[in-house]
Amino acid sequence: MKKSALVLLASALLVSFSAVAADKDKNDKHMDPYIAGPENEARMVKDIRHALVTLPWYGVFDDLGFNVNGSTVTLVGEVVKPILQDDAERVVKRVEGVTSVVNNIEVLPLSPMDDQSRRAVYRAIYGDSALSTRYGYQALPSIHIIVKNGHVRLEGVVANQFDRTLIGMKANQVPGIFSVQNDLQIEAK
Repeated sequence: MKKSALVLLASALLVSFSAVAADKDKNDKHMDPYIAGPENEARMVKDIRHALVTLPWYGVFDDLGFNVNGSTVTLVGEVVKPILQDDAERVVKRVEGVTSVVNNIEVLPLSPMDDQSRRAVYRAIYGDSALSTRYGYQALPSIHIIVKNGHVRLEGVVANQFDRTLIGMKANQVPGIFSVQNDLQIEAK
C-alpha cells in the first residue's frame, strides 16, 4: 500500500471515530428492525422487529425504524416502493399490544439517477468479495443504501470500525454521488 493511501485511510479512521459519538445520538432516537435487541427486550418490540424484517418488499435500498411509546408505535425511515410504507403499517397494526400506529415513513422520490446511484453503490460495496461474504449473503443484508436526490446514507450494522470506514470509502468513490453519510453502527460484542 502506498504511503499516501495509508495516510488517507488513517485520516478517514480518525474522522470516523469522531462520527461514532454523533451516530450514537442519532441511533438512540429509533430502533432499527435489522439490529438485534437485548435478550430482555419486550415481546411486543421483538414482534414488531420480526414483522418489519419479514416484509416481502423490504430490501437493501430501504430503511425502516420504529419508536414505541406505550401501545403506540411510530414508524420512521425511507422506502423506495410506496407499497412497503403501507405494508409496514398494516403488519405492525396486527402485533399484539399495539393499539395505534403513526406512519412517518417517507417514500423516496422516483428518480432514474437515484436508481443508478443505488445500483452503483451496491456494486461498490457488495461487489467486493470480502465484504460480500460477510454482509451480502443474508436474507436481508445488514448494510442498507439510502439514496435521495444524489445523496447517499449508509445504514446498518458492521462487525468493526475498519469495515465501517472501508464501506464509507467505497461509497465515496462512486461517481455522480453528491455526498455520503456513513451511519453504519458497529456490532455490539
